[in-house]
Amino acid sequence: MFEQVIQAVNAYNTIIIHRHSSPDGDALGSQIGLKWLIQDNYPDKKVYIVGDGAGRYGFMDGSVMDEIGDEVYEGALAFVLDSGASHLISDGRYQLAAKTVRLDHHIYMEKINDIEVVDTSYESCCGLIAELAVEAGWFFTKNSAKALFTGMVTDSGRFRYDSVNANTFRLASELMKTGFDTNEIYKNLYADEYFYVKLRAQFVLKMQFTEHRVAYIYTTKEELGGYGTDTFTISRGMVNVMADLKGVDTWVNFTETEDKVLVEIRSNKYNINPIAVKYGGGGHEKASGASVADRATAMRLLEDLNQLDEGNQA
Repeated sequence: MFEQVIQAVNAYNTIIIHRHSSPDGDALGSQIGLKWLIQDNYPDKKVYIVGDGAGRYGFMDGSVMDEIGDEVYEGALAFVLDSGASHLISDGRYQLAAKTVRLDHHIYMEKINDIEVVDTSYESCCGLIAELAVEAGWFFTKNSAKALFTGMVTDSGRFRYDSVNANTFRLASELMKTGFDTNEIYKNLYADEYFYVKLRAQFVLKMQFTEHRVAYIYTTKEELGGYGTDTFTISRGMVNVMADLKGVDTWVNFTETEDKVLVEIRSNKYNINPIAVKYGGGGHEKASGASVADRATAMRLLEDLNQLDEGNQA
């Protein structure tokens, strides 16, 4: 599956790795993990990672981005990871590279790069990269394995989501053979400051429900400014306060900014991706997102989710 990717890595001496903006654990884990893999297995190659800051995942070793000039892309290979659409990619200079490669596990939306491996059967982009390493015969070190494992954990919901399968655990086992300490990962991922515990409690109290038990939270731009934290924490970080509620199969978090409304949609039962795509977004069958123009459009999207639930109950 990865023959062209491996050939490209072998052929280029400078490799620059991109991923989507506002990175989550999988985007950063795949980016950092691939950098370590290539550096460890090809010590003569120059490997860079670029993009916006790591945010709450700044605890990950190697998460500080490289600052490089446009000239570095000349004659280089550029990777794009964990990105289902071109407008999501952090730092558009990947287009300056001599050759580009995409590795992704989102539902396919558009061709972006010269070489593309898009496989939705993987729970994470990190899992896809771990498979690449196994097929290529690359060895894992604690650094590469720890980064990739972090992404697998975060995108699989601690190995809970139905995207997890036997292959997930096979690859996780390969990574864990390097002997890194999983507690170092978990204590940073799941140990919360009191501020965030209180914040989640506020969002629990904001929950509302549609006629067919779609749970939702709407945060206005005025409310957003009063929370004392970043937009990502409110938008993606608070969506799953609505998870694991009895009788709720679909939930959505709306976050209003100055120029748009961010939408994070989740379900434990239905394929909500077509609704996200309808409103210009995308992602996975049961975890997708979009950005819409205003509250009225957000409420139309909510009604589509409400009707989806009704249609499946009929």
